[in-house]
Amino acid sequence: MKILCISLGCDKNLVDTEKMLGLLRREGYEFTDDEAEADAILINTCCFIGDAKEESVNTILEMAQWRASGPCRALVVTGCLAQRYREEILTEIPEVDAVVGTSAYGEIAEVFDKALKGERSESFADINALPEIRTDRIVTTGGYYAFLKIAEGCGKRCTYCIIPSLRGSYRSVPMEELLGEARTLARQGVKELILVAQETTLYGVDLYGEKSLPRLLRELCRVPGIQWIRIQYCYPEEITEELIDVIAEEEKICHYLDLPIQHASDRILKRMGRRTTQESLRQIVGRLRERIPDIALRTTLISGFPGETQEDHEILMDFVNDMEFERLGVFAYSQEEDTPAASFPDQIPEELKEARRDEVMELQQEIAFDQSEAMVGRVLEVLIEGRVTGENAYVGRTYMDAPGVDGLLFVNTDEELMTGDFVRVKVTGAAEYDLIGEICEEGSI
Repeated sequence: MKILCISLGCDKNLVDTEKMLGLLRREGYEFTDDEAEADAILINTCCFIGDAKEESVNTILEMAQWRASGPCRALVVTGCLAQRYREEILTEIPEVDAVVGTSAYGEIAEVFDKALKGERSESFADINALPEIRTDRIVTTGGYYAFLKIAEGCGKRCTYCIIPSLRGSYRSVPMEELLGEARTLARQGVKELILVAQETTLYGVDLYGEKSLPRLLRELCRVPGIQWIRIQYCYPEEITEELIDVIAEEEKICHYLDLPIQHASDRILKRMGRRTTQESLRQIVGRLRERIPDIALRTTLISGFPGETQEDHEILMDFVNDMEFERLGVFAYSQEEDTPAASFPDQIPEELKEARRDEVMELQQEIAFDQSEAMVGRVLEVLIEGRVTGENAYVGRTYMDAPGVDGLLFVNTDEELMTGDFVRVKVTGAAEYDLIGEICEEGSI
């Protein structure tokens, strides 16, 4: 039996998909990327914001048509949309044979067995439970990098966010399990580990009574074969001096940190349920840059939150201009049902939300282009991701760039390189967000 798998949404969702693929492979299922060959279809969905929800619904409807008219015998929907709209999916889309909640994906093989026998089902578990998967996952990211999900759920309860209702409370994955998974990934050829969770900085508080991310990082640095470790989704108010020291001291840890800040107006931060102020944000950014001068900081912002005034927007613009983040993304606020912010007064018109988002991004674009130009002449270690078709050039990433969200570095060379190789590159030019360089044998990094 061949399964077509479609994974939507974030990298944390992708880890769940890879684990489901591992479970299905163990039971003898094979996989295809061709609908015409598929006996069954798996869609792992997202519904974090409106655009993600729309993408998930449209994908289900498209595959439902294939289920109704093609050789496909089963359509299974999993993930956040399934958790949130289980009844609506089963009632309104009869072509869907099964829905699986966010904590029940460990039962995916049994679900497919039933679906292929013609049995319609739903599988849900306590969203505050942590699925136990006793099999290797199938890495779908190319084999040279992989995401390591260190925790599930979230306890922050930001007023705009639906995640706690879909993913439950914060639960750390036991350290011994993560180290075992990291060793397995390294044996399979993975060279870059990217640590993800709804929030990585609180790792271990529930299991060990203290923030244990620094200890986990030091242990991961000792895994043979792993050359880069990248940390994402660090809430700024939870960053400790110990964590900063570990990032500064351990050679394998990329000098890169993802800080989801969301805004810089104290009034809006409070309405969002965030636990920071602009002053505290400035302090943590200052500490990071003082201790790790070459650190690349990424952040995400929300424009047009309910009640955001022009003054609040200008405060945010001034903050972005002052901080000069190396990487930054902005989302227009998405009014999500069942969140406190959805019922707040003074909702901002969609056109104004998008205009403010675009204004922030235009400012950040100027900052990013200037930073790219300033990189010319530097020598950087680059992870090769592939060859540019028809050219003597390769595409890669530096320590400053996470896959799929940040920039690229194009390497001109006549040498034969392999995906996953690390090479030293001298930056010779900049093209907006991306860099251009050539192989360099000498020069300090």
